[in-house]
Amino acid sequence: MNLQQIRFLCAVVENNFSISEAANAAFTAQPVVSKHIKALEGEIGVEIFERRGKRLLGLTSAGAEAYAIAKRLNADALSLKALASDMTNAKEGVLTIATTHTQARYVLPRVVTQFGAKYPEVKLKLKQGNPKQCADWVAGSEADIAIATEALAAEPLLVTLPCYRWNRCVIAPPKHALAKEKVLSIEALGKFPLITYDNAFTGRSQIDRAFASAGVVPNVALTALDSDVIKTYVRLNVGVGILAEMAYDSKVDSDLKRLDASHLFAPSITRVGLRRNAFLRRFAYDFIVLFAPSLKRREIEEAVFGR
Repeated sequence: MNLQQIRFLCAVVENNFSISEAANAAFTAQPVVSKHIKALEGEIGVEIFERRGKRLLGLTSAGAEAYAIAKRLNADALSLKALASDMTNAKEGVLTIATTHTQARYVLPRVVTQFGAKYPEVKLKLKQGNPKQCADWVAGSEADIAIATEALAAEPLLVTLPCYRWNRCVIAPPKHALAKEKVLSIEALGKFPLITYDNAFTGRSQIDRAFASAGVVPNVALTALDSDVIKTYVRLNVGVGILAEMAYDSKVDSDLKRLDASHLFAPSITRVGLRRNAFLRRFAYDFIVLFAPSLKRREIEEAVFGR
């Protein structure tokens, strides 16, 4: 058994069980991947994949266990590489952040600017997706740090730390009937078509829970994957928007009326997610602290390594 076999196993699963796509991702040929997979199955004595002819359909029950172990081994191998890099050149390398559109668009620019000034030789990559995708990318060693809300905590291979608390606002055209409300209510919101985040995004469960508690069925006319799309369709009078408060810019969005909704919805907490027992380079710790100054390196290490 060798690390190449482990990497190919992970690559096949993470590329929807396509050997050709896994080979492309690993910069090798399809027969090479197939050969290593068969060798690994022969060595451990179990079939990892369910097959139909030459096509891989999924993991067997034993294969699911093997993949879980392989992910941990692959992550540990990457940690060893990161350790070696940190010892030889602490200020060069690549840092991949998995995050949502709202964080990337409205929160991270300040952090990225400060980080770039401190580490000009570090290549920073942003992968945007929903919270579940962000968690999967870090768990699968495709990213170093996840920054999102909610779903990060559901991934068993991650530890998460709270960064900051936030709530929502409602946006509408200035002459909209809701703009006349002195104190916004769920009942008032329920009278109009709503535009808000997709179910996988940015605290959507808090919105659904508030309507359910009030006994009001929301008329969700449109869901979107990012805040800018929500604002675009509010401007087109498709509906009233429910938005993360940090996504409203009083200058850029001056043509929209902002209504406070913090009393309607429970607050959400943005969290940073890291692989358990993964070695983080020094510049990765610095990025986290720039993003969430309340966190300290020792506190992060204790969480990652379960101390």
